[in-house]
Amino acid sequence: MNGKDIRYSRQASLAEVGEAGQQKLADSCALLIGAGGLGTAAGLYLATAGVGRLVINDFDTVDQTNLPRQVLYSDGDIDRPKAQVAADRLAVLNPHVTVKAVGGRLDHDALAEQVAAADIVLDCTDNFQSRWLINELCSEHKTALVTGAAIRTEGQLSLFRHDLGNGPCYRCLYSEEDENLNDCAGQGILGPVAGTIGCMMATEALKFLTGIESGLEGKLWVYDAKSGNSRIVAIPQLDDCPVCT
Repeated sequence: MNGKDIRYSRQASLAEVGEAGQQKLADSCALLIGAGGLGTAAGLYLATAGVGRLVINDFDTVDQTNLPRQVLYSDGDIDRPKAQVAADRLAVLNPHVTVKAVGGRLDHDALAEQVAAADIVLDCTDNFQSRWLINELCSEHKTALVTGAAIRTEGQLSLFRHDLGNGPCYRCLYSEEDENLNDCAGQGILGPVAGTIGCMMATEALKFLTGIESGLEGKLWVYDAKSGNSRIVAIPQLDDCPVCT
């Protein structure tokens, strides 16, 4: 057994994964949009799990306020581009995978090109305009989408199977009326909550890529860190959804 096989042996020993599933990961491409609290945690586990190609897009630079929850960065990274720092760090953690940084705010066509090339997209952004566009492009290009959010002591995530062309989408869950919801800059956030959601997003992505069935397709998983409780809510598909109907 070579070093690469040993690296993934605990994961590949799972009956649901096996050598075939590990090879599926090696042959896959995941697009991670947003390298903040959610994205750094998700990217960490996608890279170390052996996802063959990981593309990280973020237009921001590392800020000191990011450090308590954005686990790939340190003080020496302040003012450096998040996408590049994250890519460099993940490439060191697992040299067997290819990690590409895509800096800057992508326009519609550039983002569409990245979505079309990916097997799954992880939406780790923090605003509705970005999430609506990502959802729309995933629907258009039939690319599966995992979306997550974290604020205060609360988190949520969903898996949308745009690759199947049926079921609800993110636009069925939130519309323009929800656009005034606050972000973590104004409301605050407990760092590990972002990590919890990011890890769950990576779990859903790895399940999808290896063919493990998920109970979160077209559903919303809601986590309350204060009580330690979580619940799953079915997302109804809107008859007049501008994206999926």
